[in-house]
Amino acid sequence: MSSDSLPPVSVVIPAYNEEAGIASSVRDVSRVLSEAGVDYELLVVDDGSQDRTAELAEAEGATLVRLPENRGYGAALKAGIRRARHDAIVITDADGTYPAEAIPELLKDLVHYDMVVGERTGAEVALSTARGPARWFLRKLASYLAGRPIPDLNSGLRAMRRDLVARFEHLLPEGFSFTTTITLASLCSGALVRYRPIEYHPRLGDSKIRPTHAIDFLLLIIRTIVFFSPLKVFLPLGAVFFVGGFAKFIYDLFIGNFSETALLGFLGAALLWAVGLLSDQIARVGLGLRSG
Repeated sequence: MSSDSLPPVSVVIPAYNEEAGIASSVRDVSRVLSEAGVDYELLVVDDGSQDRTAELAEAEGATLVRLPENRGYGAALKAGIRRARHDAIVITDADGTYPAEAIPELLKDLVHYDMVVGERTGAEVALSTARGPARWFLRKLASYLAGRPIPDLNSGLRAMRRDLVARFEHLLPEGFSFTTTITLASLCSGALVRYRPIEYHPRLGDSKIRPTHAIDFLLLIIRTIVFFSPLKVFLPLGAVFFVGGFAKFIYDLFIGNFSETALLGFLGAALLWAVGLLSDQIARVGLGLRSG
């Protein structure tokens, strides 16, 4: 596909106290898209910054969207996407971590897909090793629950169609979990998602991610899967209670002293499976109404 065939795009960059990287990030995106001959607009959403982020972004020619106070990563993205003029949306970060050179390749695939994600598995990837185990566990859990391998759960560089964002806007959170949610929602609803390997550079400025966010990501993964495929959560949980109750029943049978623990295990399993089946029916009706 030639560069002339690339769709016009709105690039949205959320920024909160990112004066160390915002100017170079805007310059890089502008240079790459201009060289590729892409019709584009570049929106920087100043999420209540207390430094020179907004001033530097405007000086580089970006369209500035100001939020009066810090609302969060997801809130900034949604504010920018609402102001966007084009149907193709690209989001990236303001800290210099994501390569602007990858954007034209993502746009090429967007012709055939609903979302194209920059997968941080390229030749040079500067991810925190301290957060590696938590990141691996969350990615594996999400992949199991979504029923598809997810090589990168929350990459902040992706191209997506505006109607995909609109479809799930009611689910998208205000905080860091925006990308995780739209990834799971897209995969669970049958949207076409492609991953493209990219590099990932050391960030400029201080990271806003905290260790406690891992718990938030875990809860969000479970909540999102329950919304789309509740049986994938309730069936295994019920199986745990059933196996526990059955094991206790066999033990009681062996010692000749029956207790209520086994019965509670069976009842717990039955209740969880019943709730799962009911939730599954509600989810299917809700998704049917939305698609209709």
